[in-house]
Amino acid sequence: MSYVTTSLAPIVLFVYNRPWHTQQTVKALQRNVLAQESDLFIYCDAAKNDAARQSVYEVRSYVKSIDGFKKITIIERERNWGLAASIIDGVTKIVNQHGKIIVLEDDLVTSIYFLRYMNDALEYYESEPKVMHISGWNFPVDSSGLPETVFFRGSSCWGWATWKSSWRFFEKDAQKLSNVFTKDDIYRFDYDGTAGMWSQVEANLKGLLNTWAIFWYASVFTRKGLCLHPAQSFVKNIGHDGSGVHCRSSSMYSSELADKTVTVFSDDLVEDPIFISEMKLFFKKNKISLLKKIVFKILSFLK
Repeated sequence: MSYVTTSLAPIVLFVYNRPWHTQQTVKALQRNVLAQESDLFIYCDAAKNDAARQSVYEVRSYVKSIDGFKKITIIERERNWGLAASIIDGVTKIVNQHGKIIVLEDDLVTSIYFLRYMNDALEYYESEPKVMHISGWNFPVDSSGLPETVFFRGSSCWGWATWKSSWRFFEKDAQKLSNVFTKDDIYRFDYDGTAGMWSQVEANLKGLLNTWAIFWYASVFTRKGLCLHPAQSFVKNIGHDGSGVHCRSSSMYSSELADKTVTVFSDDLVEDPIFISEMKLFFKKNKISLLKKIVFKILSFLK
């Protein structure tokens, strides 16, 4: 595929108080094909407490020193917004201004072809309203029988992209979802009963969690939208070392980075049956670990 430079999607990076992780994320992004032709927006949240103040300062000092992009815009929050509110606000503003967006957080190392894949997919499916989300990451499942990309009902927040036309349906309303979702809806939302995704909605409703990604998935799900995933992941999460706000030490999501970009995108806008089977197997194998992750998120929020 060929490119018109001005059509590249802006990259939006959300950072907080992890200097080392932020550096790894930025360094990998700088090495990306198309990095130098891309605009980068960096949202820096303010310290939640005195304990975070020094590390927040270190992150802000570091991002002011980076280069390697067409244009860099840094937005420093004057108060602590928290991850969910900061992402919702930042994504809404940038995608409304530019029509499309690529989103990263401060613990995601990307393949050098991440931006190429994301921009290719955004261009390819721009006129397909059913495709609402482009994921750069994929679960560590057996991809030997899969095409280069697959469709799935679930979204992923570890390196993703979307359009203004899709994001306008985003709604963070746990009570509304609780009122309208049927048992059959919840079963499908939980990937046919294999994962506890709905429990995150319930935790938000009870005030035990304050997250955003589960509501983006719900927004796509209620529109019967599809999310594109690469068979080989273009993103690796390095935040599962216990350093993140909502993350604990874990290797269950570890994926090897793709060493080439996608050359063929599917025109068959349905969920891939082989991938669905692999996903169900993954969730069944890791159901206890997933439950522990949700509990950890709740405990972290309460702290």
